Amino acid sequence: MSNNDWENIAKNITKNMSEDMEIDMEALAELDGTPLIPLRGLILFPGMIMHFDVGREKSILALEAAMAKDQQVILVAQKEMMVDDPQIEDIYNVGTRALIKQLLKMPGNLTRVLVEVQDRVVVDEVYKEDPYFLVGVITVRPSSVSSKQSTALMRMVKQAFLEYVNLTRKATPDLLMSIEDMTEIDELVDLVGANLLLDVEESQDMLEETHPVTRLEKTYEYLVKELELLEIEKDIDDKVKNQMDKQQKEYFLREQIRVIQEELGEGHGGSGGMVENYLKKLYSLQLPDEIQKKMEDEIFKLNKVPSGSSEAGVIQTYIEWILELPWNEETEQTIDIKKAREILDADHYALEKVKERVLEYLAVLKLSNQMKGPILCLVGPPGVGKTSIAKSIARAVGRKFARMSLGGMRDEAEIRGHRRTYVGSIPGRIIYNIKQAGTKNPLFLLDEIDKMSQDFRGDPASALLEVLDPEQNATFTDNYLEVPFDLSKVMFVTTANTVSTIPRPLLDRMEIIEVSGYIEEEKLHIATKYLLPKQLKNHGLKKGNINISEQTIRDVINYYTRESGVRELERQLARICRVLAKEIVEEEKKRITVSPRNIEKFLGLKKYRYEKVEGEQEIGLVNGLAWTSVGGETLQIEAVSMPGKGTLDLTGQLGDVMKESAKAGISYIRSKAEEFELDPDFHKTLDIHLHVPEGAIPKDGPSAGITMTTALMSLLTKKPVPQNLAMTGEITLRGRVLPIGGVKEKLLAAHRAGIRNIIIPKDNEKDLQEIPNEILEELTIYTVSTMEEVRDIVFGGKIK
Repeated sequence: MSNNDWENIAKNITKNMSEDMEIDMEALAELDGTPLIPLRGLILFPGMIMHFDVGREKSILALEAAMAKDQQVILVAQKEMMVDDPQIEDIYNVGTRALIKQLLKMPGNLTRVLVEVQDRVVVDEVYKEDPYFLVGVITVRPSSVSSKQSTALMRMVKQAFLEYVNLTRKATPDLLMSIEDMTEIDELVDLVGANLLLDVEESQDMLEETHPVTRLEKTYEYLVKELELLEIEKDIDDKVKNQMDKQQKEYFLREQIRVIQEELGEGHGGSGGMVENYLKKLYSLQLPDEIQKKMEDEIFKLNKVPSGSSEAGVIQTYIEWILELPWNEETEQTIDIKKAREILDADHYALEKVKERVLEYLAVLKLSNQMKGPILCLVGPPGVGKTSIAKSIARAVGRKFARMSLGGMRDEAEIRGHRRTYVGSIPGRIIYNIKQAGTKNPLFLLDEIDKMSQDFRGDPASALLEVLDPEQNATFTDNYLEVPFDLSKVMFVTTANTVSTIPRPLLDRMEIIEVSGYIEEEKLHIATKYLLPKQLKNHGLKKGNINISEQTIRDVINYYTRESGVRELERQLARICRVLAKEIVEEEKKRITVSPRNIEKFLGLKKYRYEKVEGEQEIGLVNGLAWTSVGGETLQIEAVSMPGKGTLDLTGQLGDVMKESAKAGISYIRSKAEEFELDPDFHKTLDIHLHVPEGAIPKDGPSAGITMTTALMSLLTKKPVPQNLAMTGEITLRGRVLPIGGVKEKLLAAHRAGIRNIIIPKDNEKDLQEIPNEILEELTIYTVSTMEEVRDIVFGGKIK
């Protein structure tokens, strides 16, 4: 078909087009289709002259077909840029028809195409998809609408577009003149669309719209959006330029000052070079304007004072502290729950509930990606691994570890630092440890937070309130620094032996995680897997130098330690290693056996008794259970009577609460004198002395109430109490038994002491879930609600 034929067909199509869009199907059929090229991320509008590169085989074949025919090609955008071999459903159905003006072969099998876009088309029919797309299209003819609305919209679009090209500074005189002269809607919209930097979806939306007024509205909407973005970019650009101008001005001024000082002879041997270095380091830190201004003042002040004066030393120390802090240094946090579990399991045996709670904390931290969660407080007796758990958490999240001991701290300045007016003042230990860690987001362990106190120098606990409050610590201000430092990204963990001495406002900021003591089997495993290998290495020994059985380690646990943790156990194992090392060096032995028979040779005589007390009974002697900050303890309570005037003596360094419990017990017995077959006037004729041994140790609390009452009851009724029995619980005047705390620690203490029968308040029955099953199986637990139930168990022959 000749070019004249093509022109006639095109004229017929144009002639038969109505104002909106009509098509001559017979004329279209004679075309036999037009090659189509899918475009990636590119939308072309009528009137554009554009070049692009073609590299896909399918597109190159389409180009060759177009050149062989009439040099016309259909250009349609892909819906997804990443699709390498698009099918017909992967491309939009509205594009443009273009005339190929030039082809240029490029390296790498690329062809650069220069096209002139003629008009918009709608893909109406697909004749074939391989080896290239051949389609039939409907041409979208420009339509004209004359109304006040369209006139106003055209004026708005022109004005907005002129603002746009002025802001982008990409306008040419020809473009500005052509805008003013345009009267056709589609021509104006196509020109704007060709010059706007829009997304593919937005440009395609402008291309597909056929109604002229709607096209104008969409075009204006996109123009307004782009103008807003350009205004924001311009504001940011202006701020950056102003900042650069300010820094350049400051640099020139500093250079002028330096030259003047050198001319005056003040630049050599003085602080000029030091000041310059300080300023360079200051500007490299990019500190907030407030802090930077203060530091500039201090540095310039240093430049004015004599270099050898004491004031210069004070200023210089202050500047160096500020510049050496990790203002912008952060370690990358990686929270992998599986890895964290492996680390916790490798570092600690048992403590399953503690590990699970730590993993829950880390999981929430990973999901929320913020530090405004609770401060963890690990509470438990000494030697159970609270500090090492914190180290494991730091290792699990990839943070630096910083530790600060609060034991015995009574000066607020230890937390907040001293003001610079004091001689030798330095920042507080919070800032000091942050500097040592070299990062603003370490894991910070506040150890022994329960052992702080206060005096005339202030209250450290009150200073810690700001440190541990996530709403305040972003602007923590040390007295020495006098500028805020952001602690919000620090992960704080605290440890304590008891929560009773932690101030309530401070405790309110923390979440308590109980770290309980270990049972014998757990201690055996810890000693075998962790402690003994560690001590052998520390003492230069090898595993083959010692032959020690499990029973020997059990004997060390039972006869040489009496603790909830394993710290004393580690000391005893270290002592064995020292004796072992001496014998290997002195007697040139290679392997030594440590057994229950020769254990005293290494550790001396046994410190503790560990035999059961079954069968023994005593009048006025009862085993109680007490909770201390180092774990549970057994507590014997003795009572004797003698003729007298009815006095009650309480000895053993008892606190007020414990004394009141003893008096409540006496009053209860007096109220039940007839039921117990006692002389109603026994309190007038007998002096009673109640004593708790280890009198040098202060004791207090209500949990010995039923123990003291049972001892008094045994004394007055002359009925013996089985010694393989222990008890704990608070008593009221009416004989009710109230719940107490520390049940787990108390039961573990009784188990360690060989006592297998325990009386506890019924309301504490729920606490038995915390006790390991292997311990519960060896104990007989009696739960009581009244003192009558205690009397029936103790004196009723139930205890064998």
